[in-house]
Amino acid sequence: MSKNRTAGIFFILVTILFDCIGFGIIIPIMPDLIKELTGSTLSKASEYGGIMLTIYSLMMFACSPILGALSDKMGRRPVLLISLLGMAIDYFFLSFAHTITLLFIGRIIAGLCGASITTASAYIADISTPEKRAQNFGLIGAAFGIGFIIGPVLGGIFGEFGTRVPFMIAGGLSLINWLYGFFILPESLKKENRRKFEWKRANPVGALMQIKRYPALIGLLTALLILYIAAQSTQTVWAYYTKEKFDWNRSWVGYSLGFVGLTVAIVQGGLIRLIIPKFGHKKSIMMGLGLYVLGFILFAFASKGWMMFAFIVPYALAGITGPAIQGIISTQVRADEQGELQGIMTSFMSLASIIGPLLMSFLFAHFTSPKTNLYFPGAPFIMGALLTCVSIIICYQTLKKHH
Repeated sequence: MSKNRTAGIFFILVTILFDCIGFGIIIPIMPDLIKELTGSTLSKASEYGGIMLTIYSLMMFACSPILGALSDKMGRRPVLLISLLGMAIDYFFLSFAHTITLLFIGRIIAGLCGASITTASAYIADISTPEKRAQNFGLIGAAFGIGFIIGPVLGGIFGEFGTRVPFMIAGGLSLINWLYGFFILPESLKKENRRKFEWKRANPVGALMQIKRYPALIGLLTALLILYIAAQSTQTVWAYYTKEKFDWNRSWVGYSLGFVGLTVAIVQGGLIRLIIPKFGHKKSIMMGLGLYVLGFILFAFASKGWMMFAFIVPYALAGITGPAIQGIISTQVRADEQGELQGIMTSFMSLASIIGPLLMSFLFAHFTSPKTNLYFPGAPFIMGALLTCVSIIICYQTLKKHH
């Protein structure tokens, strides 16, 4: 059994790693690819890019609970394998997409298949002993982190050979992963633990509605949602902003995003364990939020390309905020409600990835368009700073009430 278990965990980690590499690998080439397909300016291309990210996130939001519920009925293996094969076919389809419409269709399919992350997490929960569960979920976090470091760097390097090359590499990785899973992956969900598929359980809005049951947490959860939306400023416009302002090529966009991934991983993987116990959750939240505001403002006014690398450091340090808020939230609910709480937080992240890209890309497009009265590419970062200030006020009020 333990040999099967190890093979299963290894496969899931590789799946998540390849998923994140696949997501990250295409970021550096997206601005050029959209310009190529539409013949538009970088400013207009950012709007298309934002809509595409929103559609991708919308599909993930809608399909995650459905795929999760299907895997409770059919088992994890079939759902994972169908998603992986779909992902591989989709990347190859995208590498030949010759119109913007086909690119949109490709991203819709990617969102549907990417929703398999839920099933991958459920697989880990099935095969982990209770004492190993947290550790194995930690490994999932590490796989995410490594994927987001490697993906953009690979995208930047191979993107120099053409805007389609990264899609082909991502497709190849997914195909290898699917083959490996097809021949090696054991099923993790025993027949007696399966349950029938119910639409009401597969409803993404259901998880959001559960928040009503935790009135004491509404403040902190709202602050977290606003913070997630603010963070979309970096995730959505980074490639467009650095191209517009510093004329970076695909490689530099890739290297810089790889550096973001690396610094975030160092903070999340190591420094959190030192900072939060030393300062406590409340102080860590306030410090982290302050660092976010500083990071956003510095990004917005950076005048040289190298400054972006320097300013990534305070921005990454601000990453102590999320875990500190989650730490307080998770102590406020019972042990048998932790799963539901994680569900609420995941759906909040999805919600932010639906709202954020639209807001940030349209701000960037407006303030960089030839028709604008005020040329200011850093506008999305200022919006990020303002939203974080709202988060600070909510956190301060909520934490004052609680303690």
